[in-house]
Amino acid sequence: MSDKLTRIAIVNSDKCKPKKCRQECKKSCPVVRTGKLCIEVENTSKIAFISERLCIGCGICPKKCPFDAINIINLPTNLESQVTHRYSANSFKLHRLPMPRPGQVLGLVGGNGTGKSTALKILSGKLKPNLGRFDNPPDWEEILKYFRGSELQNYFTKVLEDNLKAVVKPQYVDQIPRAVKGEDRTVGFLVKQRAEVDADRVEEIIKTLELDAILDRDIDLLSGGELQRFAIAIVCVQKADVYMFDEPSSFLDVKQRLAAGRLIRSLLGPTSYVIVVEHDLSILDYLSDFICLLYGKPAVYGVVTLPSSVREGINIFLDGHIPSENLRFREESLQFRIGEAGEEFLVDQSRQYGYPAMNKTQPASGFKLKIEPGEFTDSEILVMMGENGTGKTTFCRMLAGAEKPDGTKSVPPMNISMKPQKITPKFKGTVRQLFFKKIKAAFLNPQFQTDVYKPLKMDDFIDQEVQNLSGGELQRVAIVLALGIPADIYLIDEPSAYLDSEQRIIAARVIKRFIMHSKKTAFIVEHDFIMATYLADRVIVFDGIPSVDARANKPESLLTGCNKFLKNLDVTFRRDPHSYRPRINKLDSQLDQEQKNGGNYFFMEEES
Repeated sequence: MSDKLTRIAIVNSDKCKPKKCRQECKKSCPVVRTGKLCIEVENTSKIAFISERLCIGCGICPKKCPFDAINIINLPTNLESQVTHRYSANSFKLHRLPMPRPGQVLGLVGGNGTGKSTALKILSGKLKPNLGRFDNPPDWEEILKYFRGSELQNYFTKVLEDNLKAVVKPQYVDQIPRAVKGEDRTVGFLVKQRAEVDADRVEEIIKTLELDAILDRDIDLLSGGELQRFAIAIVCVQKADVYMFDEPSSFLDVKQRLAAGRLIRSLLGPTSYVIVVEHDLSILDYLSDFICLLYGKPAVYGVVTLPSSVREGINIFLDGHIPSENLRFREESLQFRIGEAGEEFLVDQSRQYGYPAMNKTQPASGFKLKIEPGEFTDSEILVMMGENGTGKTTFCRMLAGAEKPDGTKSVPPMNISMKPQKITPKFKGTVRQLFFKKIKAAFLNPQFQTDVYKPLKMDDFIDQEVQNLSGGELQRVAIVLALGIPADIYLIDEPSAYLDSEQRIIAARVIKRFIMHSKKTAFIVEHDFIMATYLADRVIVFDGIPSVDARANKPESLLTGCNKFLKNLDVTFRRDPHSYRPRINKLDSQLDQEQKNGGNYFFMEEES
């Protein structure tokens, strides 16, 4: 058994505090009792060390640890020879690597914390893979020998000879302003300063990403979406052999996502590599030529599968089962039958609510919003679709009564619970304290626990400080808070930002079930098309000129609303016959032209 390490022991360095406990892990370990040093820890040490060689996987120490700091996981045996990188003893471990091919876009899909960013670091040459030997890392010669016979060998040889220049668009764009040095901090200057392509191409990039309006603006004053487009532009104007984009679609609306997608595809050349990490599955589908999947346990280990075609790869991911390795990495498969979610309850739509026709002019910017009257019923979800800057958030605020419409008209008063778009944690204390302070009744209610709290896996970070949470964790806290406040109407602004593809679908399911059970109404602003179509009973389409003059149409059915919205974008969707998820048609493909001529921009599954 000793030659095969089939299990890994992970000790979480933030949680393990030997000075505050009685070393229960060591005292309870049966291997230590026989006199072997399986767990080494004293009350003076910083962190416990668990020897994976000696561990027998009895599973006692994870249960005994008072801080939940230990994870012991049995791995599929065939992975042992394929470790690519391990940060240190008892920490995250990455198996295999995605294989980029020149002239094609590689998409990476998988949960947060399964090693996508680590894989990007290794492929861009910023991190030297140590093949799991963190104590005596191998030299490059050995690494190349290890990858012999695969496409990665040529790739790493090029990286070593400095023939490959890699540029990366980072995941968290909101930290870019802090990293930029220099006096002149305007967008235009920074793009021109980095530009290595000719002036026409720079113009084209700026136009595609709609940056012309903000060229003179200081980057400290940009919104999330503007920063994202600026970051994509900076990568695109450079000349490089490897382009990497870590989540290029967060903060962008559907139209901008597609524009960014076309731009990223235009970077391809016969010798250039493009790698994209993306959680919006419909955009990933549109962008990539082939896909590598990552599965595993977040922050414990990650495994990269062999490359597969786009359709296969995404369907395998949704299915949760990899046929080539005969391995199930998720218990349930994720489906998109639109009918499935609503059939459980015959909806009582007797109580009608409404809002009048309203106008709103923002005095500072001169932005005009015209709202057509509409009505809605109980247990109904209305999704607002439109570009950024067409007044979706303003409309939410008017419903909530935070902003008054022009003239004498007013929204009938209702109890409102709102999840804002930007989440800034001000609360000092743990997540549990926050829930007890804000939503005690819901938090203690068992129905709420099973419907909302458990599926979102809040237990993983319930005792962490709110200030120290990551983006995805904060987002889930905000969703739980918004749903926990008793109200007639729930306004949820972009629930999918920062969540990975799996969490998005779970969050959509949670919101849908909660609204159906509690017989309330929800207004949701969402740009991830898969999630929007999954949630919506009816849609409100916003059109017009962004941030100048916009209009909110009446609520209409999903089919007509999506058709109207997609017509503005000039994009058509088809349905995947296997998992029923909406897929974008390639521009000017045969199906694309047929659907445009017929006026069917969006398909429901009855027709497909």
